[in-house]
Amino acid sequence: MFYKQHTLSKSVSVTGVGLHTGKNATMTFLPAPAGTGIVFKRIDLEGLPTIQADVDNVVDTSRGTTIEQSGARIYTVEHTLAALVGLQIDNVVIEIDGPEPPILDGSSIQFINILKEAGLAEQDAVRNFYYIPENITYTDSARGVELIAKPAYNYELQVTVDYNSEVLGIQKAELSKIEQFETEIASCRTFCFLHELEMLYKGGLIKGGDLSNAIVIVDKEMPENELNQLAQLLGKTSVKVDVQKGILNNVELHFNNEPARHKLLDLVGDLALAGRPLIGHIHALRPGHAANVELAKRIKASFKKNKDKQGMVYAADLPAIKEATQIEAMLPHRIPFLLIDKILYLDETSVVALKNVSMNEWYFQGHFPSNPVMPGVLQVEGLAQAGGIFALSTTEEPSNYWTYFLRIDECRFHQKVVPGDTILYHCILTTPIRRGIVKMDGRAYVNGKLVCEAKLTASITRKDK
Repeated sequence: MFYKQHTLSKSVSVTGVGLHTGKNATMTFLPAPAGTGIVFKRIDLEGLPTIQADVDNVVDTSRGTTIEQSGARIYTVEHTLAALVGLQIDNVVIEIDGPEPPILDGSSIQFINILKEAGLAEQDAVRNFYYIPENITYTDSARGVELIAKPAYNYELQVTVDYNSEVLGIQKAELSKIEQFETEIASCRTFCFLHELEMLYKGGLIKGGDLSNAIVIVDKEMPENELNQLAQLLGKTSVKVDVQKGILNNVELHFNNEPARHKLLDLVGDLALAGRPLIGHIHALRPGHAANVELAKRIKASFKKNKDKQGMVYAADLPAIKEATQIEAMLPHRIPFLLIDKILYLDETSVVALKNVSMNEWYFQGHFPSNPVMPGVLQVEGLAQAGGIFALSTTEEPSNYWTYFLRIDECRFHQKVVPGDTILYHCILTTPIRRGIVKMDGRAYVNGKLVCEAKLTASITRKDK
């Protein structure tokens, strides 16, 4: 999982026909500054209007997700967004000279491939993850739809598809981490049922649909004359039914559960509209664009509500920048007073350190018997030690310096820290270092929730002075 924001190293383009509008369009992905997010630009319209990929801009979810801003629309954005999420690309401007991205083969894999050709560029900004703090649900009992987002330490998704179809059956698909998206999900194509085709065409949809960009599930018997009429509708000389597989025109599936995997792909793309990379477990029963968007709206409402209490989240596979022995080589603290286990992130203005709180901590013997709670003063000390690593890293020879606490201001404790918790200490430099004085804002988080905060001032002093 990337910890810093990413954009593209160069621009790349792709051209094709839109699934529902049937109109050709060229789409160009452009690098964008940190904090831009995902922005579409309609270069075929006067004024070159932009449309932010944001759930508040969704205006339609009929067989695809449509967004609109300032009177400009983009249809069927989910496959494009899913590819960007799958590659963990945070910032990009997408210029398009038509109303809809190309459908290509009906999946995200060709978007993945063209984006990888451009290459990714790391940016000097931390990704603004949102940790799902509590269960967030959306249900539609009439349709048997249920989506739930739960707390977790990775971005995990699970989808169950059940359309009461003897051919399709009940299918499940899952993704345990976003890095698997490219190989496990991206190539899975959109699908529809045979009985829906004529209705969709007559409804003005799938004008760019073709047997090369969709899987058609054959859920009813069709006599030869109806197959011929269907072929004419699709602009084909003939169509055939693979009776054993229940698929039109002998299409080879990439996976036995490809339809369920495509529903997961759609879910990834639609949830990108929440506006931030997510950390949590998403379980979806019978998802669709309307339900996905409703869940995205509720997730966005959650992080608006918790914007002052959310922060760093520990990703289980994030490598350490400094292990315990390297921390000992910089800090003078030793057991039992070394209160950080490793450094996860360090740059010119900030540091993130981790502490695993065990029941074996010495202070739990007396604080308190039968009610173990980590002392607040030790949480502040953990922040100070993380800040100490940052301060010493700004010197050429850290072993020749001490760091001393000078001041603590505006210290607040928001919730208990108990055995089994993992604390993330995040310190950010607030003013340039002058005459060895370091001023930082420090915050401590457990499971993305703010537990402690303080403004810290320290000095860097040479040992020989």
